[in-house]
Amino acid sequence: MQTAFNVIQILISASLALVILLQVKGGGMGGIFGQADSVYRTKRGLEKRLFQLTVGLAVTFIIVSIISLKVA
Repeated sequence: MQTAFNVIQILISASLALVILLQVKGGGMGGIFGQADSVYRTKRGLEKRLFQLTVGLAVTFIIVSIISLKVA
């Protein structure tokens, strides 16, 4: 049973890393030279789905980790 939880944690963590790397960080090099980043922007489309998937995977990883500790 513990092995199954370990495999699930590895798969979730790899998926979480992939989703985080797919997200685009706005601003680029503009922040280095003092570009104002005070414009409010909403997430739309794929960016919103990636954000929701990131939150979902993080919560799932935490839940699986807690369950894994309780089973062990």
